[in-house]
Amino acid sequence: MANVVIVGVQWGDEGKGKIVDWLSSQADTVVRFQGGHNAGHTLVIDQNIYKLSLLPSGIVRNTLSIIGNGVVLDPWALLEEISRLRDQGIEVNPDNLKISDHCALILPIHRELDQLREHAAGGNKIGTTMRGIGPAYEDKVGRRALRLCDLRNLDQAGEQIDRLLFHHNALRRGYGQDQLEADSIINTLKEILPKIIPYAAPTWRILQEIKRKGDKILFEGAQGILLDVEIGTYPFVTSSSTIASQAAAGSGLPPSALHSVLGICKAYTTRVGSGPFPTEQDNDIGQTLGEKGGEFGTVTGRARRCGWFDAPLARQAITIGGIDSIALTKLDVLDHFKEIKICTGYRLDDSPIDYLPAASCEQFRVRPVYETMEGWVQNTKGARSWIDLPAQAIKYIRRIEELIEAPITLVSTSPQREDVILVQNPFAD
Repeated sequence: MANVVIVGVQWGDEGKGKIVDWLSSQADTVVRFQGGHNAGHTLVIDQNIYKLSLLPSGIVRNTLSIIGNGVVLDPWALLEEISRLRDQGIEVNPDNLKISDHCALILPIHRELDQLREHAAGGNKIGTTMRGIGPAYEDKVGRRALRLCDLRNLDQAGEQIDRLLFHHNALRRGYGQDQLEADSIINTLKEILPKIIPYAAPTWRILQEIKRKGDKILFEGAQGILLDVEIGTYPFVTSSSTIASQAAAGSGLPPSALHSVLGICKAYTTRVGSGPFPTEQDNDIGQTLGEKGGEFGTVTGRARRCGWFDAPLARQAITIGGIDSIALTKLDVLDHFKEIKICTGYRLDDSPIDYLPAASCEQFRVRPVYETMEGWVQNTKGARSWIDLPAQAIKYIRRIEELIEAPITLVSTSPQREDVILVQNPFAD
């Protein structure tokens, strides 16, 4: 049976939550494999809106949901999210949610450090959500993090906490902040321990058994490939690897368990926070895209920057990410435009270039080369078959497909779960 990885092709916010939710009805397990609660997935089911940050989107269908070892976990944020979902009638318990006991923890000191850094950066902000994700990943790589498994053995974690505080107190002194004592960390964790430990499990073993049985696994990525710490628009990136191959490392499964990769891509482009954005429309066009598309961050509430579809950037992400097919989302947002532009290439210092260069200074200097297409100015919202789409909308989809050199096998035409045009099911054998 096929196991499917879902990743974003742009700078996140592509509508992955809806697609994961739609596909999770066919999956036996849904796995989050990287990121933290800086991710935001909004699910619209009938008249109900569910906003998820840490929980895999399969949880609303009572599908077994796993938070893998590649995720950094804020226990307090997780418990708030669980409580919010329960208030909406969604049951979350240790039977349908398992968390890898290898997960590194996000502590209050990580949030504080994140905020101190961003405020000190002034006009040079990275644009993080200031939720402690970056500092937590730093501690993980620096081998001083506390992990979920350590909560079971807090009385033996003194040496690790001392190592953590030696690093953080030096930074806090530099920012003029009070130093922290180990007892304050231990007491804070003791309060949360009984509520979070029941979810902890050796999830790699659970997933190996699921794989052995041939059950279907859906791997859910956060953010997008252009925010990948390795190949994204560095330094304006997230702190984890967002490409499909991370699904293996971040879940404890071998690469052979990843059978197909579905990339999620908007019919236009958005970005939250700072960083290069060649096709950004800081004008009425961008404002219209934002208003019609409801472009506000699920986690932060920040307005997203909006612009035309960037084909070379999508093609670059698809090539690096090993993406097999594309789900195109938010097509209906373009219903209001008489003309629609697609970026087909760039110019860098008057020279043509067909990819985004690695250097940040060059990324800011590239200028888009546009192709203009006639709009359809008809309603596509809620379309569920090609027959429901205007000819110009189909032409637009086919042109994108040609430019990005990947098949579009699914088109989403509204936030509603069932408003999907399916060409090929990613779970098909």
